[in-house]
Amino acid sequence: MTVPIRVVIADDQAMIRDGIAVLLSSSGDIEVVGEAADGQAAIAVTAQLRPDVVVMDIRMPVLDGLRATDRIIRSRAEGQTKPRVLVLTTFDLDEYVYDALTAGASGFLLKDASARELIEAVKVIDRGDAMLAPSVTRRLLADFTARRGSAPAGGSSPEDRSAAVDKLTPREVDVVKAMAQGLSNSEIAQALFLSEQTIKSHVAHILVKLTLRDRTQVAIFAYQHGLAG
Repeated sequence: MTVPIRVVIADDQAMIRDGIAVLLSSSGDIEVVGEAADGQAAIAVTAQLRPDVVVMDIRMPVLDGLRATDRIIRSRAEGQTKPRVLVLTTFDLDEYVYDALTAGASGFLLKDASARELIEAVKVIDRGDAMLAPSVTRRLLADFTARRGSAPAGGSSPEDRSAAVDKLTPREVDVVKAMAQGLSNSEIAQALFLSEQTIKSHVAHILVKLTLRDRTQVAIFAYQHGLAG
């Protein structure tokens, strides 16, 4: 029997939480184990229940979803990869959603997404991929780059970053470009005619070479260095 994906929903509107819970539960392999009406409560519930995925609204009282995401990610024990955070956004209205890219969120979903898209986003994030759907990625990351100018994703200088790009193999550059388009490992594997395990290996090497934390930062890096077309 498949172990269900355990989810916590954080949103200040009870009706929204109830709706998301119903949609996720309908999939049959997702279990909503907890809810929170503000960011501080989300941190507490997450620490108590240890879910696989937190569906996080941005605009909430007491503590916003951005800071809650940052604290949840920072609180993960060394070596642990969960919980992962899926940020809900109205996009145009959430000016600081771009900062969630560096707070550790694994993906973004518009609040007008369909039930199928929501369920798929939770599953994608649970298995370790970033939810960077092409419909959101290009606009989000291009705007992020325009706002941040030349500031690099991660901790090193632009000169160090450029040197890091030179360390990438041609195939790794192909993978970086595909990641910037929002493709999952399986989709990249199909596009490059490689195995999914090979792509996972490339992604791991890319993160080390560029000293980046996750796929989201790789996508930002690609936009900042002209690798996203």
